[in-house]
Amino acid sequence: MKIHDFHLSYCSNIHPGETWDSTFENLKIYIPEVKNRLKHKGSFGIGLRLSHEASLILQRPERMREFQDWLKKANAYVFTLNCFPYGGFHRTKVKENVHMPDWTTPERKDYTIRSFRILAQLLPEGMEGGISTSPLSYRHWFSSEKKKNEAIQKSTDHLIEVVEELVKIHQETGKLLHLDIEPEPDGILENSDELVSYFQNWLLPKGKMALAEKLGVSTVEAEELIKTHIQACYDVCHFAIVYENPADTFQKLASAGIQIGKIQISAALKVMIPESAVERFTLSKRLEEFAESTYLHQVVARKKDGQFASYPDLPQAIEHLGKTKDLEWRIHFHVPVFLENYGSFQSTQRDISLVLNQILTNPTLTKHLEVETYTWEVLPEDTHLTLGESIARELSWVIEEMRKE
Repeated sequence: MKIHDFHLSYCSNIHPGETWDSTFENLKIYIPEVKNRLKHKGSFGIGLRLSHEASLILQRPERMREFQDWLKKANAYVFTLNCFPYGGFHRTKVKENVHMPDWTTPERKDYTIRSFRILAQLLPEGMEGGISTSPLSYRHWFSSEKKKNEAIQKSTDHLIEVVEELVKIHQETGKLLHLDIEPEPDGILENSDELVSYFQNWLLPKGKMALAEKLGVSTVEAEELIKTHIQACYDVCHFAIVYENPADTFQKLASAGIQIGKIQISAALKVMIPESAVERFTLSKRLEEFAESTYLHQVVARKKDGQFASYPDLPQAIEHLGKTKDLEWRIHFHVPVFLENYGSFQSTQRDISLVLNQILTNPTLTKHLEVETYTWEVLPEDTHLTLGESIARELSWVIEEMRKE
């Protein structure tokens, strides 16, 4: 739905189910309910999470026509896809496997190109579309800098093939599509410095040579095409975890010529570390409620000297809680955006407000806003609402926050 000049929706990865039938069924149930709860009368934007398995079905002409007919009747449209998770994302052990297959593989490239062809058919005329994707791979899979660099080079080769396809789609349909790389803790690209470095040292200098040869254009034109079709997905939760200031990050990306294709509105869990052993013991027991087995919950700690330390998952952080010198932990757990506090815990909700202020001040930063809270099934019981109520409350909070600014 349009809020000011922005397209706002929620990401359908909140719904369990990997097949197209289950994905479609969830949309048919929840899109009308959420529209009704919000009392929204206009066209409703959809942030579609499309798995590999679902994409194989939706690409079939008869299934595409069926979905397009439903979108028209529901007065809804698709403007962005989430193709970070390739396979199972609910009710299974996901953890670091959310990166599999990574960008070193042809499977990831082929799935992404297929999804772009689908998006090109769904996207309304005159609107740009984006797909968010993983930060190349999971850094702990590589035992040396040499192996990591090999993975980055292979990933770059595949990304350039995607750009080549997006240039072709633009020429054939007039629709501008971009792939939005989503940094997250422990990804090969986990913060703005690493994203900028990747563009400046890999994607642009190496990619423009390959693309210029493939398309028969100059390297200057090839570089512009890469910057147009490869952008950033700014997940507020992820950047808050690594303690980045939104205004500084937006300026850094702009200075590097990196566009923001999508902002995912999300909040991380924030915990201040107490001094006393008794309070730390109590804290560890409370944190264990969030240390569930489905998703990876990376922890970034802020120390007294201003330095940072990382734990690959919440259980490893809890093991160190008794003796740590950390002052604060930020935990990769997508908590509901409309709650600032969770008992004795806090969220990074304030970062969302800062981001919304930035985009309202500078609306050219991005046009796509997507609420992404997918952890409802694994949240402690005292935070639960019905799913339709939860989605509507998230969107309503964002809308009201934007009206304040």
